[in-house]
Amino acid sequence: MRAAGLLKNAGRVYALTSSESRVSELHQQGITALTGNLDEPASLRRLAGVATHLIHMAPPPLQGRSDPRTRALVQALQLRSSPQCVVYGSTSGVYGDCGGAWIDETQLLNPQTDRAQRRVDAEAWLNAWGSRGFPRINVLRIPGIYALDREGGTPRERLQRNTPVLQAADDVFTNHIHADDLARAAVLALWRGKSLRPLHVSDDSELLMGDYMDWAADLWQLPRPPRISREQAQTALPAMALSFMNESRRMHNQRLKTELRMKLRYPSVREGLQGKPVF
Repeated sequence: MRAAGLLKNAGRVYALTSSESRVSELHQQGITALTGNLDEPASLRRLAGVATHLIHMAPPPLQGRSDPRTRALVQALQLRSSPQCVVYGSTSGVYGDCGGAWIDETQLLNPQTDRAQRRVDAEAWLNAWGSRGFPRINVLRIPGIYALDREGGTPRERLQRNTPVLQAADDVFTNHIHADDLARAAVLALWRGKSLRPLHVSDDSELLMGDYMDWAADLWQLPRPPRISREQAQTALPAMALSFMNESRRMHNQRLKTELRMKLRYPSVREGLQGKPVF
């Protein structure tokens, strides 16, 4: 684990990191580094009472159906005065497959992978904490994050490998958010989010995965990916890629725009992959 996110107090920004090599890097950005590891709960005790606002974006472990990292963080922060607000980066995968339907934040959770179940567990720990009245908990449900300068943040490598996508009859809807818009949403949620009301941090795109890949291929003048049936995909694709193709949904983002009063710089992947923000 490299970082749990950012903590803020009286104008000072802290970051938790388990990597000593990152301390100087963070310092150069005006951030005070706190060394600790979410997999070592005793190392988190120093976080208690440090910050008034917390952004927690650390992923759960890669195995199991629970998130001991979020549990350890919550338990450490409760040792002293709790922060005023905690913003947590969850995933849209907590909904499971919705058959391509439009969903809002009242959609029932139906995690269909252990990966998504771990996020549901993290949300439950945080919401139980916030249900006592303090701190204010804001869960951000996030789809695919992309950015031109993010490692693995575009489909270019996948296109260069000629990885197949589903044929039109079997295709699924996919949702996206540019990394810059996600960062802005997380900061706005610290001040404008309403407690225990999750938010979809998703752009306005309404794209089937295959159409998205075709559009990206045309943009970069690469061959369009081959199309295969769902049955063929069972043996042609790795388990992780297949899991994303087993779920289809379209995410409403009204709360993002009305409650956080946020305007997307990249309303769709078309602006984002071309590096053309609207403002």
